[in-house]
Amino acid sequence: MMRTRPLKVALLGCGVVGSEVARIMTTHAADLAARIGAPVELAGVAVRRPDKVREGIPAELITTDATALVKRGDIDVVVEVIGGVEPARTLITTAFAHGASVVSANKALLAQDGASLYAAAQEHGQDLYYEAAVAGAIPLIRPLRESLAGDKINRVMGIVNGTTNFILDKMDTSGAGYSEALDEATALGYAEADPTADVEGFDAAAKAAILAGIAFHTRVRLDDVYREGMTEVTAADFASARQMGCTIKLLAICERAADGESVTARVHPAMIPLSHPLASVREAYNAVFVEADAAGQLMFYGPGAGGSPTASAVLGDIVAVCRNRLNEATGPGESAYTQLPVSSMGEVVTRYHISLDVADKPGVLAQVATVFAEHGVSIDTVRQKGKDGEASLVVVTHRAPDAALSGTVEALRKLDTVRGVASIMRVEGE
Repeated sequence: MMRTRPLKVALLGCGVVGSEVARIMTTHAADLAARIGAPVELAGVAVRRPDKVREGIPAELITTDATALVKRGDIDVVVEVIGGVEPARTLITTAFAHGASVVSANKALLAQDGASLYAAAQEHGQDLYYEAAVAGAIPLIRPLRESLAGDKINRVMGIVNGTTNFILDKMDTSGAGYSEALDEATALGYAEADPTADVEGFDAAAKAAILAGIAFHTRVRLDDVYREGMTEVTAADFASARQMGCTIKLLAICERAADGESVTARVHPAMIPLSHPLASVREAYNAVFVEADAAGQLMFYGPGAGGSPTASAVLGDIVAVCRNRLNEATGPGESAYTQLPVSSMGEVVTRYHISLDVADKPGVLAQVATVFAEHGVSIDTVRQKGKDGEASLVVVTHRAPDAALSGTVEALRKLDTVRGVASIMRVEGE
């Protein structure tokens, strides 16, 4: 039997995502009520610019006082889609204190201070759901928190930023340079006017912190994530990747150490074999590859950004939280029981693809090989081309600690016969 008294939802933010959440709540009200077991009512919308026309939202629901809205006491669910750390953090904790559960899409806040939000939710007996914070419409957080809760996850690797994937895909398929591909992404609305958060990996790093925390049942903060952007990737890098049967992606990689005693989280561009499922992810799509003991290898794929896809994830969380309230229950909270340390990037075992500009004369290869041997790094393959006293040397290594590989590169730079290091890129997915 359906409850007649509606569950009330307060919306913080009414931009691209918030307005789409409001639209779906209105146009799909009957379906949502049937799925939840009670009507859902949009009770208030907090915005910064009240005079802006918002189609489908009654003017009496608009307010600029977000604090008063979350303090009302009759709100069941607060949906936070304003982003940033403050005032979002204060509004969320205030909502918990006044009896509301929270659905958030705020990856930056969750990556930086998720532990305190979980603690506040638990203190007041409320839910904290955030499917929309990572990979847009792709169901990922809930499978990790619930469907795979009985399994042991060893690795999560994926493309979690649509802007960077679009840029790299265009560089790969059309031969465009970075700037040209970025301009196209901007013109199509995939890149912001200031794309720094995307192209320098900050967005992906926040998502990596969230994924690592859930996957490994340990606290991983944004500061724990190693980050490299992709602005230095060139057409020459793609040419080298193609020679290896690879392409280049900006990857978020979260791993449990082989001995199970630590974890790592990192974001950087990497060459990945064309045979790997992630290599075929095109345009602005996202995909995440999960490796677990019992489940084996799983891949989650779909649109990772945009108003409608993100709103889909938000609405899924609203339905789940509303069902919990009807049942007087809460969903999963923080699971950080393992308290595993987060290792530095230097301890991560990786492979390198290194392109060197060298003098074209006898003994150069021997000198380079000696440097690798002195740092305990084994060479997998070498390609050399020379002409008119100049040569290029491409070395692909076997797996070794990243610190040893970095030390090797620094030592190579000091050789008289090495004119320059043209590019360095990690190789993943093998």
